[in-house]
Amino acid sequence: MKLADFDFELPENLIATRPAVPRSASKLLVATPDRLVDRSVTDLVEYLREGDLLVLNDTKVIPARLFGHRDREGNLSKMEVTLLSPTPEGAWRALVKPLRKVRDGELITFAAGLEAELVSRADGQALLSFNRHGQEFDDALALAGQMPLPPYIAAKRAADAQDKTDYQTVFAKTTGAVAAPTASLHFDTALLAALETKGVEFAHVTLHVGAGTFLPVKVDDVKTHKMHAEWGQVTAKAAAQISRAKEQGRRVIPVGTTALRLIESAATAQGQIAPWQGETEIFIYPGFSFKIADALMTNFHLPKSTLMMLVSALMGQHRIREIYDHAIAQEYRFFSYGDSSLLLP
Repeated sequence: MKLADFDFELPENLIATRPAVPRSASKLLVATPDRLVDRSVTDLVEYLREGDLLVLNDTKVIPARLFGHRDREGNLSKMEVTLLSPTPEGAWRALVKPLRKVRDGELITFAAGLEAELVSRADGQALLSFNRHGQEFDDALALAGQMPLPPYIAAKRAADAQDKTDYQTVFAKTTGAVAAPTASLHFDTALLAALETKGVEFAHVTLHVGAGTFLPVKVDDVKTHKMHAEWGQVTAKAAAQISRAKEQGRRVIPVGTTALRLIESAATAQGQIAPWQGETEIFIYPGFSFKIADALMTNFHLPKSTLMMLVSALMGQHRIREIYDHAIAQEYRFFSYGDSSLLLP
């Protein structure tokens, strides 16, 4: 299984830099093994059944990009910091540019009274200790930080105030992600209410999406690729909801690859699920045996990415190629702010 098997040509104009307004106005490609139907996200109500269980990732994206300066005896150097993940001790792993311009023990100063000491560095990453903690840190970060837009959007435009709303789900709750669970960005309160009226059930899980989600696959033999780790949790309530749906023969449909990867990480070999918490490095590619997920709602993904491999595992490589050829021909918008698909294997 070679990396080139998951490549395709994507016209530059199909990369979305802003979301549809309203969120649920995005196009939705409904794909079964033998049919492709062009609809909109609001039409989910027609395609989901009473009793279907949607699994939603309630992670909350932090404004993880910070711009500040290092002051060394009056000599200022501009610094750009992207927070990656917190440590159990309360420090943050981060990317610092230019890292060579700041020494261990020096401070980087940002807006809103926020400061960070460079504690150490390893493998191109820095460990930062901030002068604010808990709610004080969150409040200062909300003022000083920008949303960490994906590289393919950031290359086209800078993040702005609108992204603090656009790049966050309406049900975001648990702070810790540095990238959004983008399939969930299509849901607004009206759509959630319509689905609830239809009899669709919701289970909330948490997977803190990391910057590693944008890292390219660098090996030709995809089976040798090592996935980045992300922290997640399936609560006792969510596990019970999922177990009950499986026992009753109802469909379990994760919204987004993050929710899917999490519930498959929590699955046992027997196809059961229990409360789970920890870091997952699960890598899903063709040949994977799905234990929990019956379908998937997801956006359109980067060529040669692990997410292309995941959807190929669900639908089959040949079928995914047909789905993506159709999406490109019909000018669906791609990636984080783009349109969506409902994959029904």
